[in-house]
Amino acid sequence: MALKIACPSCACRYAVIGAAYFCPACGHSAAEQVFEQTFAGIKATLGALDHVRAAMPDRDTAENTVRVFIENGLQNAVTAFQRVVEVMFSDLPAPPKARRNAFQNLTEGSSLWQQATGQGYDAHLDASALDRLGRAFQQRHLLAHREGLVDEEYITKSGDPRYRPGQRLVLRAEAAELVEKLVTGLRSDAAARSGKSTSP
Repeated sequence: MALKIACPSCACRYAVIGAAYFCPACGHSAAEQVFEQTFAGIKATLGALDHVRAAMPDRDTAENTVRVFIENGLQNAVTAFQRVVEVMFSDLPAPPKARRNAFQNLTEGSSLWQQATGQGYDAHLDASALDRLGRAFQQRHLLAHREGLVDEEYITKSGDPRYRPGQRLVLRAEAAELVEKLVTGLRSDAAARSGKSTSP
């Protein structure tokens, strides 16, 4: 077993191969551990993109492979963000009721977090960074539901002037860094609210 874990809830020590989603003794969510693993994988993949390009003699194949890695990284980053924030939010003292998938929407998620902790997402990312992250979340939606093809709804919701309906998204690898920075800030909020350590 490659990954050794101590449950923060019951102190059970266990080991797994791959991702650990919950403690086998008490059922405590391991979302923070999964988030860290996911982001270690995303960063390692993005850091290797130049090597991927260099290893493939056919430039079209290389660029298509890099595109897939960047798009998968975005989708994984948003999913990991949603899951870890849901768990942190539910562990807060008396959090307000949140609809399913509320934390896929940055505006709604920030409002819920503000109600629960007194701090919105803008305490951790400036307006420009939040705009870029909101655009990335909308792009993830297009990748998941429209194979990356832009529609009017994306343009309206994202305010992205670079595309017209029917065009294909071209992504840059910046969303993961913003997600990680935001989660670090939210951990601090949660710790201040509940009196716990901020370490994952």
